[in-house]
Amino acid sequence: MKNLSALIKVTPLLIPFAVVAEPEATDSDLYQLSFEELLNVNVSIATKTDETRASVPSSITVFNSEQINSLGVDNVYDLMNFVPGFQSTRGDWVGAVPKEHTRGVYLDTGHVLVMIDGQRLNESSFGKASVYTPHIPIEIINKVEFIRGPGSALYGSNAFLGVMNIITKKRNNQLSVGYGEHGSAQAALNLSRQVSDETRLYANLAFNKRSGDSYFGGIVKDPLESLFVVFGGSHQALTWQVRFNRTQLDEFLNLSRYSPENEHKSENYATTFEYHWQATEQLELTHKLSFIEHNIESAGLIVTAEEIGITQGGDFLVGPAWQSRDLTYNLDGGYKQNDLLQWNFGVELSKEEQSKAGVRTSYYDQSAGDIIIYNHTYLGGIQTISDYAPFYPLRQDFDSYAGYVQAKYRFSEQLSMFAGARYDEVKDIDDKLSPRLAFVYGYDEANTFKLQYGESFRTPVSNELNSNDDVTSGNSELTSEYVKTTELVWHYQDESKQFDVVLFDNELEDFINLVPIDDEQAEFTFDNVFETSMQGIEVNANFNLSGTTWIQGAYTQLFDEPLNGSFKKFAALAFTHKREAVEVTLNAIWRDTTFIPAPPESIVDDFEQSSYYLIGGTVSFNLDNNAKIQLKAENLFDKKYTVFDPRLIDGHVPQQGRNVMILFEYRFGFK
Repeated sequence: MKNLSALIKVTPLLIPFAVVAEPEATDSDLYQLSFEELLNVNVSIATKTDETRASVPSSITVFNSEQINSLGVDNVYDLMNFVPGFQSTRGDWVGAVPKEHTRGVYLDTGHVLVMIDGQRLNESSFGKASVYTPHIPIEIINKVEFIRGPGSALYGSNAFLGVMNIITKKRNNQLSVGYGEHGSAQAALNLSRQVSDETRLYANLAFNKRSGDSYFGGIVKDPLESLFVVFGGSHQALTWQVRFNRTQLDEFLNLSRYSPENEHKSENYATTFEYHWQATEQLELTHKLSFIEHNIESAGLIVTAEEIGITQGGDFLVGPAWQSRDLTYNLDGGYKQNDLLQWNFGVELSKEEQSKAGVRTSYYDQSAGDIIIYNHTYLGGIQTISDYAPFYPLRQDFDSYAGYVQAKYRFSEQLSMFAGARYDEVKDIDDKLSPRLAFVYGYDEANTFKLQYGESFRTPVSNELNSNDDVTSGNSELTSEYVKTTELVWHYQDESKQFDVVLFDNELEDFINLVPIDDEQAEFTFDNVFETSMQGIEVNANFNLSGTTWIQGAYTQLFDEPLNGSFKKFAALAFTHKREAVEVTLNAIWRDTTFIPAPPESIVDDFEQSSYYLIGGTVSFNLDNNAKIQLKAENLFDKKYTVFDPRLIDGHVPQQGRNVMILFEYRFGFK
């Protein structure tokens, strides 16, 4: 209800915006998806220069808004299931949040850098973007760019095994409403206005709610409430944006146990100001100042009252009441020395901190200043203790500075080289140099070959360094984990098809993982426990069967065993057919068998999940040039399956069942 109230309060502020909005061309036409659009999408995420799929010196995947809409997903994290090398499943942390699988690595830490319009969402307490931002609605999104592989040479920590940059809508006037099973409801509003020749304003608002499916005989559900608001604009060379989002994920799974009392609420506030200066014909500079604040209040079941013999109190639930902040200044420059040589460079200054470290708990002894479980210390429910001494060490600064340089040199019309490096220092924690080198050779108009090398790192976060709770104990001796990646790429593109074949080798070093410990206070600690390598092949393809029918596909095969029960083989396929006012897209996600043997002398059975398909898709009918009705579905046949998560005793985490929704979308403009 709080999210709905906030939606009602915000909407009147946007009404004056809408009634003066003028009809105009959108970034990409809402009701027209063509095969050509799938192929001719330029990207800048991998180089900070405008590159095509053929010329970009990274393994990339790009989705425009029409593709995203046709796949039938609700949450941007679900797009990972259609990206080679990536998967997204529901797992345990401080709530049942999306967890990324990247090239065989499946860990709780933030190995994928997630950004919205170039602003990072990964933060200093947990490091994982999906903890504080577990739901990003597709209704606000214009395009999503993925780097499959290292990105630290440009973006620093967390750009470890991949980068996802979400680009919001800025030129749309559109209203959508939807209703589906399990109490699902959705409403979104996108607004844009050209105020003058030099000034533009835009706004995006999305509200999503779901009562949830039932699990374990109705013991728990998996409800969702999400509100996402974006407001921004541009004037001459200045652009700005303000964002707010709130997500509520209660019940289901939190801190390894299921309970109707589990709770998870996260809020984020962000703003950016960016000024682009064309100093000369050859030199351009961009100044960017950004601020983001992350807040979380969460609690998960640790032990029931019955299990510990409590007769006058309730179950014991505990979790974080944390806040982290990041103020960052970036200077990015581009200098075209001549027709053959182009430079990109930049500096970054970041003042980051975990500013609050309270606890949400159902038991607390005021006199001892600590969590002690007795009948008389029961609080009557979950309450926030803001000043919690055992969490004082978590309030740590992560101030950092960085600088990078990159050169693009064209030896000939066919051969180009990209070379660069970035140096990062996180004060009192660690420093890293992240180099990259790539050669791009255009054999002919259709075939391009690439040889790419890069190194990336991830700095340990506050939870890993300093945690002190009933689940984990921190390790202040941790160092950054890093990866060395080599890729060989074949890119083919003509008028009717496009595909990439990528052979990759990841050398993973000083990896941080949870380690069980024999401690009365905590179950796990963190340690730089292993080094390993991971090789595999990725295929990404688009085929035009006719002027109205095409296929998109992705396939991944690892040559080594994945970590923590991730998937060794997986694939996705989407088939689209258009006929006059009707467009149909059917998609399938396939994952191979997962088998994890139980530890020796364990009381639990081996984990085994046989291979399975998840079928989804959309059917859209254009009522006219401005309105359409869409039926969309995920997991259409309600496949019941689980994914392995090492945080659970038996490893089994039930995944979401069928999600079917009908939507009405209307594009408008008022003079």
